[in-house]
Amino acid sequence: MNLKTAAVVFGFLAPLSAGTVSAADLHPIIEIETGYFFGGSENGKWIKADQAAKSTGKKTTYQVYSLTKQAGQITAGKPKSVDEPCPDTLTVSLSSKPKDGVIGLAATWNALPRKPVIADATQSVYVEAVRDFLKARGIADPKVRITRILRVDLDGDGEEEVLISATNYFTEDKSDHSAAPFPEAPIDSPRPGSYSIVILRRVVDGNVQTKLVAGEVYAKPDESVAPNVYNVAAVLDLNGDGKLEVIVHSFYYEGGQTTIYRCQPDKIEEVLSVECGA
Repeated sequence: MNLKTAAVVFGFLAPLSAGTVSAADLHPIIEIETGYFFGGSENGKWIKADQAAKSTGKKTTYQVYSLTKQAGQITAGKPKSVDEPCPDTLTVSLSSKPKDGVIGLAATWNALPRKPVIADATQSVYVEAVRDFLKARGIADPKVRITRILRVDLDGDGEEEVLISATNYFTEDKSDHSAAPFPEAPIDSPRPGSYSIVILRRVVDGNVQTKLVAGEVYAKPDESVAPNVYNVAAVLDLNGDGKLEVIVHSFYYEGGQTTIYRCQPDKIEEVLSVECGA
């Protein structure tokens, strides 16, 4: 099942580099919980998984990062197919899984030069920002439920951006799903007024700008889809340019996806992604 077509998913896609790289140039990226292989970067460019796997050796050392810290170092094997039900998804065997580890990166630079700060999720300015965002997308009276707010300087320009994860499928589950890729998600079709979003607020040319990173908004009921839950898992510099990418987990009841987004003032683009689902 393709998660991009499972529901009304908002996101931004960009071409991926498919250049030939050597093992010395390539910096592979993996997901720690699943061992899934994203691909990597080479001289700042993004390399898709199938191409990157050709230059990844039988034993690679990865620095492991959580949401707020470097969580250790591990080794991993050569990428291979997950097989059914996801033969196009690649995975690696891990020597260990450090506690709270989210992403592994084979690189010498510090991928977390600026740590995100977890802010109070009840702040009225952000509740109103989510409410206005949902109203603009057709929900007349949004029931706002923010699951996490992160403050972090993505660009290294001294100005903090704010990432807001908000989900309300009108279920009893109010837990923060930011730590695990694929916990339980609603099985039923989404009710009108339900949503799961990750939005980014930043100051651009003196004005506060709110943009969607990824998510789903249901102004009307839709019995044809399985709703996904979205949250920010980490913010890391994964290609060595000093700017932080936003890593978003999304999952539905039969599988999940993790996507790396490049969030620039003028556009938000998906650069690499891994997924598996029935």
